[in-house]
Amino acid sequence: MTTSSKTLEKQNKPGGGAQDIKSEAIELGKTIAYAIGIALVLRIFLFQPFNIPSGSMIPNLLVGDYLFVSKYSYGYSRHSFPLSLGPIDGRIFESTPKRGDVAVFKLPRDGRTDYIKRVVGLPGDKIQMRSGVMYINGAPVKRERVEDYIIRRPSGDVVRSPQFRETMPNGVSYIVREETDLGAKDNTGVYEVPAGHYFMMGDNRDNSKDSRFLSDVGYVPAENLVGKAQRMFFSIDGAKTDWWTVWNWPVAVRYGRLLKAVE
Repeated sequence: MTTSSKTLEKQNKPGGGAQDIKSEAIELGKTIAYAIGIALVLRIFLFQPFNIPSGSMIPNLLVGDYLFVSKYSYGYSRHSFPLSLGPIDGRIFESTPKRGDVAVFKLPRDGRTDYIKRVVGLPGDKIQMRSGVMYINGAPVKRERVEDYIIRRPSGDVVRSPQFRETMPNGVSYIVREETDLGAKDNTGVYEVPAGHYFMMGDNRDNSKDSRFLSDVGYVPAENLVGKAQRMFFSIDGAKTDWWTVWNWPVAVRYGRLLKAVE
């Protein structure tokens, strides 16, 4: 038998094609498993994508913003893992958030819902609102009037809301929207932040369910911190289109917000 005849015989051997398909399927399965494993490692230990579903952080975060949260910024807890099923008791490699950080955390009431707010109170702080001005440990946070926040409605009407630049004692500065200084939580009692907890507030002060509402959010345990909001990677105006209707993106994408750092 010639060499070519042997080769032909091997190619025509019963079961050879099925074996090849099985090997290819195994290799494909391995590749998919590796990809999933790498994605999980990145998501758990480095960065996790989040989207903004509400206007509680206007003007700094808008509905339709998509951003990355650094998981390593505050260390790791069981909430760092999908479905909060991590094998960690408490928090490891812990790092203390700074006043002014924008952080994602699990709602203390259920331990599942993701919230994003600004860290304004550290353990031991006393926080109070007086006529819309935040006080930390008895001292007012610096607040300066800036340009109005403008909403243009489909009808053509223009709605203006007052905005202020707040500057924390550590120098972190950001803009807040304050429709009125007589809102439900613009005048409060003194909140004393317990040890191991943080006080969180939204930048859209009259439209944010945050730590001022003790029965709904309240003080956030350090264990519930998921990570620090770092940078937007996508933003789309939901009033103009849905994210999956890609043919409308040219008029709906907020180009000026792409890759913008979270302030």
